[in-house]
Amino acid sequence: MFLSMFISALAIAQEGSVIYVTNEDSNTVSVISGDTHEVIATIPVGKRPRGIKVSPDGSVFYVALSGSPKCPPTMDDEECEKMVADKSADGIAEVNAVTQEVVRILPSGSDPEQFDVNWETGRLYVSNEDTHTSSILDLNSGTLLMTIPTGLEPEGVRLTPDGSRFYVSGEVASDITVLNASTGAEITRIGVGLRPRDILFTADSSTAYISAEFGALINIIDVASNTVTGEIALPEGSLPMGLVLSPDETMLYVANGRGQTVTAIGLASRQVVNSVVVGPRPWGLAMSPDGTTLYSANGPSDDVSVIDIASFEVVKKIPVGETPWGVVTGPAPR
Repeated sequence: MFLSMFISALAIAQEGSVIYVTNEDSNTVSVISGDTHEVIATIPVGKRPRGIKVSPDGSVFYVALSGSPKCPPTMDDEECEKMVADKSADGIAEVNAVTQEVVRILPSGSDPEQFDVNWETGRLYVSNEDTHTSSILDLNSGTLLMTIPTGLEPEGVRLTPDGSRFYVSGEVASDITVLNASTGAEITRIGVGLRPRDILFTADSSTAYISAEFGALINIIDVASNTVTGEIALPEGSLPMGLVLSPDETMLYVANGRGQTVTAIGLASRQVVNSVVVGPRPWGLAMSPDGTTLYSANGPSDDVSVIDIASFEVVKKIPVGETPWGVVTGPAPR
């Protein structure tokens, strides 16, 4: 199923694009036209939707749902533990993008936050924040294959493009757990900057970029040797979170959370070359399929900023649901 889905996406010409945005506090996904930048649908999906991925052909998307209470970094652990969790709400929602209906809720392990998908094998890799684990699901059978220990409070999850391993960022100990994507075996752990959030790989799987929120920097990792080979310092007040790499891999774009900006980094010089204020606490960041536009999900202001990459200016703000969190782009479903 998933291999044929991937091949069909390459074989057909793209006719328009869509942007999907998870709204954590309204339990919905907003669907935005890539042509008009208007909301064209709002889909109820379940509790606390955060991470989101869309299939290569645009026919289906997946959303991480969580029944765990929201516990921001400023909340004391004891206060968080007093809050009631609804573990029956945890799961990965599979949504038909054409009918805009939830097809099934897949088991995910506890409190799924982010995930990645191997569309060729049909395996889905999840971070389970409150149990300090990662889960691997099989989408074809809809079963949970295994659950693996990771660093404390895992968040970011990213599969290498060659499908051989996946990285999970641990916020508390500031580390990356490197796991074998087939067996789930731990390969190593890599120390990085304070509170790592998002992860990106180059297309050849040789290099990883890690956003360190409290370190105000981007770590650069050599994947073959599992070592940090450099870091990119960000301007004072930056709180790097979501990451996007340009199609030619010369530019790295960073959403800076409560720093309220999106910055552009030239990877040849490892210097910030552009910055724009987008709104309060941009987290999720995505690029249009044609590589001309960025979209940032701005949680407290309930909107998405549209950034023209050429001018590096916000050209529009799109009202969405309550507390937008994740954002992803893909081809319009057919």
